[in-house]
Amino acid sequence: MIAAVAVGFAIVAFFSVNFFDGVGPVTNLGNAVTRPVRTLASNVTGVFERIYASVYRYDDLMARYEQLIAENTRLRGDFRESQELAEQNALLRLQLGFRERNPEYDTEFARVRGWSGSNWSSSFTINRGYANSIIESGNAVITEYGVLIGQVTDVGATTSTVVTVLDTTFSAGAFIGEGDRTATIRGDFNLMRNGLLLLDHIDDDQIVRVGDAIVTSGYGGRFPPRLSIGEVVELHVHPTGIGRFATVRPTRVFDALTEVFVITAFEVDDEE
Repeated sequence: MIAAVAVGFAIVAFFSVNFFDGVGPVTNLGNAVTRPVRTLASNVTGVFERIYASVYRYDDLMARYEQLIAENTRLRGDFRESQELAEQNALLRLQLGFRERNPEYDTEFARVRGWSGSNWSSSFTINRGYANSIIESGNAVITEYGVLIGQVTDVGATTSTVVTVLDTTFSAGAFIGEGDRTATIRGDFNLMRNGLLLLDHIDDDQIVRVGDAIVTSGYGGRFPPRLSIGEVVELHVHPTGIGRFATVRPTRVFDALTEVFVITAFEVDDEE
């Protein structure tokens, strides 16, 4: 039946084309009937074309996004590597400059790992021990500018403990200013909380002024001579009325320390 109807339409269309020059009632009827379908098909085609274009654009944007992510990751890696190289270069220059300024010292460079949380002591940990250095208990610890920070006390495999000059266990012989008469510089619990040291056993006839520099005497062989410790901030008379003492402010602010040098050996001039 479908075939018969199709043949019938074909015959009618044939006569319509031949007798009406291609335009006739059948053609008009066919156009009228198919116009909504053709319009709908055109609209649907346009919608699918736009959807396809959007999907293609999305895929293109995603590919570009992933490319930018990969490029950003690579640049971050390059930046971190350049930072590490810059830090290593700065540390090498620091160590080289220190050794040029202090050829009489054998030193080990160390990083500060952390500070003690105790209120009863002033100490920190460094990343050097007997397995990765030659440092020993009693070695002096200084900054790159020769300021005495403290001394090594406990040496572990890869870390060691350093007590600062503020700690109550620290003491050393000291010169006041450029003179050659000694006093004793040591940590004091009451002063430690204020970031100060105690200078004691000052000779009665020795002139001491606020602002005088306090340096190591070198006597006893524990510390090299003339390492900077601090400066006098106040002078006092002992409560007994016999003798004087002074409070000293350290040259270096300890909380900001990140790198230090441990003196493992040193030479002393014959004149010292």
